[in-house]
Amino acid sequence: MSPAPLSRPTAVVYCEANFGALDGKTANGLVRHSETYEILSVIDSQQAGLDAGTVLDGESNGMPICTDLADAIARAGRVPDCFIFGMAPSSGMLSPSERLIVLDAIARGMNVVNGLHEFLNDDPEFAAAAIAHDVTILDVRRPRAKKDLRMFSGRIAGVTCPRIAVLGTDGAIGKRTTATILTRALNDRGIKAVLVSTGQTGLIQGGRYGVALDAIPCQFCSGEMEAAVVAAFEGEHPDVIVVEGQGALSHPAYLTSSFILRGAQPNAVILQHAPARRMLGDFPDVPMPTPASEINLIQTFADTKVIGLTINHEHLTDAEVTAAITLYELELGIPATDALTRSPDRLVDMVLLAFPDLERTVATGAA
Repeated sequence: MSPAPLSRPTAVVYCEANFGALDGKTANGLVRHSETYEILSVIDSQQAGLDAGTVLDGESNGMPICTDLADAIARAGRVPDCFIFGMAPSSGMLSPSERLIVLDAIARGMNVVNGLHEFLNDDPEFAAAAIAHDVTILDVRRPRAKKDLRMFSGRIAGVTCPRIAVLGTDGAIGKRTTATILTRALNDRGIKAVLVSTGQTGLIQGGRYGVALDAIPCQFCSGEMEAAVVAAFEGEHPDVIVVEGQGALSHPAYLTSSFILRGAQPNAVILQHAPARRMLGDFPDVPMPTPASEINLIQTFADTKVIGLTINHEHLTDAEVTAAITLYELELGIPATDALTRSPDRLVDMVLLAFPDLERTVATGAA
């Protein structure tokens, strides 16, 4: 008899006025996938009464969107274990009204999961409230002590399996979602794959390996990235390591892609692009790069090869997604797909085309 599955802490995800939007990417990710928490509902008064799965992907998942925390508790029939702050604004800070909402959750006895750059354990008001109500605050982005941070060592050369980074042409464009689907699809095909997370959402979802790269002092970013990949390799002995991307190499505000390329030294890159996005998400005066220009930049900057393109279908009809896939395959000469609306087998085939030796892994597993 197999052991009973361990119960997960229940959680409500706060995403006021941002669920399904760019700054709601943490909530979006948790609604789609969470190994650590049982997500009961999402808070967004502007979409209250709707189903979270329907709003996000057009398919009901039975997860309600609530007006506020009181509504979420009433729907759950109990106080959930955790309150997850599910937004990732570029400021990385709480607004005055959001402070009151988080303090209310603490007063109700809920543990807080915070993915912002603002560490709530360092705030006297939050720290005192947590002690008074006997709850914990998890600051997901908090790096290890500086004395424990790793610099690049060259140990990445000992990682002998293929490393595939899912990079993008912008931030909040679906890199983590594609990386998660790719990892699952590879495992389903009999190819042991492990995902290395590089942001707060992946870590909240339950990523066993990774680091919130944008919270690390830049001197240590390549080393911490390298160390996370080495840990995944030594801990899991995988056939493939998939590395979640951050930002974009061409992005004027975010340098995290450069540290991923230097620290993880991926053998291959899958590029995520949103064809309908004309300007950068958080910088409406900056035009989006083309996939061709981003591919050229990546392959010039690093000793790697872009092996495929994945489409973010925001603001596109299904027919337009099909047309974009056909267009980019002809223009770029690499496979293209949409990880969310097309079969995940296309992602696996993309990898097998670039790494044909993995076919033997599939054949052996099927024997």
